[in-house]
Amino acid sequence: MTALAPRLADTRRKPVRAARLPRSLGRVLATAGTVFLLSSALTFGLGALSGANPAAAVLGETATPADIARMNHQFGLDRPLWEQYVSWLGHAFTGDLGRSWFTTVPVADSIRQAMPVDLSIAGLALLMAVVLGGAAGVAAALRAGGRLDRAVTALCALLGTLPGFVVAIALVTVFSLRLGWLPSGGYVPLDMDPAQWLRYTVMPALALSLEAAAAIARQLRTSLVGTLRENYVTGAVMRGLPARRVVFGHALRNAAGPALTALGMSVPMLLGGAVVTQQIFALPGLAQLTLQSAEQHDIPVIQGTLLVTIAVVLVVNVAVNAALLALNPAARRREVTRR
Repeated sequence: MTALAPRLADTRRKPVRAARLPRSLGRVLATAGTVFLLSSALTFGLGALSGANPAAAVLGETATPADIARMNHQFGLDRPLWEQYVSWLGHAFTGDLGRSWFTTVPVADSIRQAMPVDLSIAGLALLMAVVLGGAAGVAAALRAGGRLDRAVTALCALLGTLPGFVVAIALVTVFSLRLGWLPSGGYVPLDMDPAQWLRYTVMPALALSLEAAAAIARQLRTSLVGTLRENYVTGAVMRGLPARRVVFGHALRNAAGPALTALGMSVPMLLGGAVVTQQIFALPGLAQLTLQSAEQHDIPVIQGTLLVTIAVVLVVNVAVNAALLALNPAARRREVTRR
């Protein structure tokens, strides 16, 4: 009864915490906004300091200084750097990321064409990581100290050391070249043929998901083993609640925090690993667009793709932090204590 008292007190204070939740979310959003502004300034600054001269590159060796000056004025490169940044960021908030220096195609249109590939691969990889990592973590925690626990721990340690491109090459070798079950490269949009979309995306997504699944399994196993030893779990068992309800209805909710944090930290790794994975599977995604633009020194495209990637990472992190605040009472208590 004594062990259950804090839980009952938590329930009585629920309206107060519900009122504090928007304030905690406000702090998360303010932090994300600050990070976005600093990252955008760094991205724009690095592009401006790269020394790329679009006027000379577009006009060629026969360009005169007057022609170069005229085109620099057309691109707005003769203005102060801070003025260029403010104008670029202001237009970015309206969806205008500028135009490619070489093709004059709007950067937003290029990103809009490539982005579904990245979202498909990353979304499927996240789903695989949650399912595989969650199932392995829960199974290992419920058999803590047993053979299954040791096997899951060893497998997670192995997967955590394997780079995504090594897994990708191994998958292509086995499932494409040896067995011929799946295509080794290419992409079909989801709205065109869902079955073909799955055939083309399952291997890249699996290659990207294994490291994240290992991290989720490790974090969930450790936190769930500790949670299952808490007094309120023992009290729930003694009251005769079914084991499934105790684990999935009570313990897992409080143990999911570290796994959610690992999931949020996996998103930048997934996007970073997509650069190599898209090269191996010949996927026309955002990473390929960035690489091609980097080879041409097409700064507006590079800045646009990086800005969109930063925004995606921050949105996912805000969602993870919101889920942590909603699921974990301890996280809300820490937010309140900081104030």
